[in-house]
Amino acid sequence: MKDKTGRETIGVLLLNLGGPDSIQAVKPFLYNLFSDRQIIRLGPKFLQKPFAWLISTIRSKKTEGLYSLIGGKSPIFDITTAQAKALEKALNNELEVEESPPPIPPPRGGRVREGVAGVKVKVFVGMRYWHPFIEEVIPEIYNSGVRKLIALSLYPQYSLATSGSSISKLKEVVSKYKIKVFSIQSWYNHPLYIEALVDVIKKGFDSFTPALTLPPRGGGKGEGDIHVLFSAHSLPQKLIDEGDPYVEQIMGTINEITKRLDIKWDLSYQSKSGPVRWLEPSTDEKIKELAGKEVRNVLVVPISFVSDHIETLYEIDILYRQMADGYGINLRRTKPLNTHPVFIEALKDITMKSMKETEWGK
Repeated sequence: MKDKTGRETIGVLLLNLGGPDSIQAVKPFLYNLFSDRQIIRLGPKFLQKPFAWLISTIRSKKTEGLYSLIGGKSPIFDITTAQAKALEKALNNELEVEESPPPIPPPRGGRVREGVAGVKVKVFVGMRYWHPFIEEVIPEIYNSGVRKLIALSLYPQYSLATSGSSISKLKEVVSKYKIKVFSIQSWYNHPLYIEALVDVIKKGFDSFTPALTLPPRGGGKGEGDIHVLFSAHSLPQKLIDEGDPYVEQIMGTINEITKRLDIKWDLSYQSKSGPVRWLEPSTDEKIKELAGKEVRNVLVVPISFVSDHIETLYEIDILYRQMADGYGINLRRTKPLNTHPVFIEALKDITMKSMKETEWGK
């Protein structure tokens, strides 16, 4: 559908996990999360929701306490909204440049008439487990006149439990509307995404400079060196055994980084929950292991996260840092990508290529 200027609006939907926007939202958020069998199967299908209710009830008080330590809510909606606004501006600026024809020569003494781009972009945010739910946003997208939608998962590395779950829900909801959808499921090795990660890692190294002037503790190997610990969100091992490409793509991201940076590094996994076997080693186990090797400076890179939320603000910044302090390790974290200019350029490039592939940008 075209607007008054004759331009068609292409929709872009940023898909993400979502997070509780208040302490009161913690329990229902947890229930929604554990109700999803694509993340974790809690017994037979008919028992998934009862078990989800039980787990969310048991865990809610403790989790509420954790959120109270980081401001009483998840910042993920605010950050994703900021990413959406930055991406929309970048895309529309690019489209104006690419699609506008050269200025038409004016009559003698007249003004130059600029060409008008054929399309414009509107970027929306859709969350899987809390507001704005995907099922809430699709009607809004349709009512705005959008009939072509690019769904961009904000999980760089694909997993059935993350991008797969969000895209599956999107397909279910959008099937009731006359909207064409093109889904972008992963972009783990996109050059600009890698460039943004390399930039925050380099800045993370710089943050250690004052600490490295301290006298050595213990005199062991590794004093003065910075060890990079890539920490990814954990998943049930069974998913990987069944062919999920998540770990392979995590390694793909790291391989691209190490082509550009000569670093000492390890990979670990955080945020496991539930009574099944999860990916190993866990981040807390790896910190303990590094301490045993007399590593004294660790830079944690949240490799599967593109914005701050409880996993970075509480788990890494509070829990793991306190743990590291106890082992005599100076632990720091890279700044989040959030609206990093190069990261927004990466999202713009990914979206523009999709528009060209679908020929929706014509």
